[in-house]
Amino acid sequence: MDLGNVRPDGVRPIVVRVPVEPVEAAMEADALDAVVSAGEVAVRGPLFGVVAQSEQDGQRWRAVTSITAPFPQMSRDSLNSLLWFRAKDGVEDRAERRALLAAVTRLETEPVDELTVLGTRYRIVRAEEYAGTGAGGIELPRPTDPEPLSADWSLGSREPEVDADLVLDPDAPLTPALATERLALRDFVYAGSRFPDFVLRESRRARRTHPDVVLLPATFTVVERDGKGWGPVSRPHTTALGARKALDFLLTWLEPRTRGLIPVDADRFVDARTMAAEGADPELVAYAEASERLRSGRVNQLEVFDTTYRIIRTRRMLRWGCDGPEKPRPSDTSEHGPERIHPVLDEDGVVHHDHGEGEDD
Repeated sequence: MDLGNVRPDGVRPIVVRVPVEPVEAAMEADALDAVVSAGEVAVRGPLFGVVAQSEQDGQRWRAVTSITAPFPQMSRDSLNSLLWFRAKDGVEDRAERRALLAAVTRLETEPVDELTVLGTRYRIVRAEEYAGTGAGGIELPRPTDPEPLSADWSLGSREPEVDADLVLDPDAPLTPALATERLALRDFVYAGSRFPDFVLRESRRARRTHPDVVLLPATFTVVERDGKGWGPVSRPHTTALGARKALDFLLTWLEPRTRGLIPVDADRFVDARTMAAEGADPELVAYAEASERLRSGRVNQLEVFDTTYRIIRTRRMLRWGCDGPEKPRPSDTSEHGPERIHPVLDEDGVVHHDHGEGEDD
């Protein structure tokens, strides 16, 4: 089913497909339930990342970093590193290396949001992060959100990176729930007295310049409430289990060291669980017991002392215009500016460590 036609302002038609697989149909039912239980939207603010487009991509763009950075300069620095290491390890041709290093030089001295290198167009993009909310508070993970059959709580286990292999396709067919969400978010703008006037103006302008929306995969984040409201205490994760593991690390490893219950210089395998097994401080025992509750199943909320922790389901959208996804806005500031973050690399691929400080990872 095709909703509307392409308009001169860049709004694209939405192709809706009816779910036919049982799992997808269940996910659609979950999405409809979420509208009833958590139908309001709480905006958390912008996130940034790097995307790329080459000739064979057509209108599509590919995510080359997670679109989760809190400041645009962090994404520019990520692009800097990506191109620097490609120049160091990924090419043999001196002309190609010169092109990559010229881009690195620009990124070291200018707040560049777009550049083309060796036929690939790179862009720093801006996403809006939000979460559903309702009578029960911020939305929890849904029953059909992906979970492994067997939870691996070991320190060495890793989940896929957020947005790994993600292709941004504004023409991809959507389920009815996603199509409805995309249509509803087209008119989203900032509002309220907490935003400065220039931020409100930029938001309204973005609705005109980038009138369409592309939805990104859901992520999962740990938040805490200690009497002053909810605040994030982890980065976004691909799965709810990844967020639970981040909370487990916070409770058993980080908090005990922060509170002086475990020496900071203790072996990295020493945590509240290992010390509680040997008979430890009652606070450490409480952290260990909280970890046991967290590991007992799909636990999404936990109270420890005076703090409530919750695993929440966070969503993101990119504004989209005739030329693709939106770049950072003038009001999207960073904690630091462009700078050299790696040693000097010459066109022969030789690293020179005597030209100032930097990292060679």
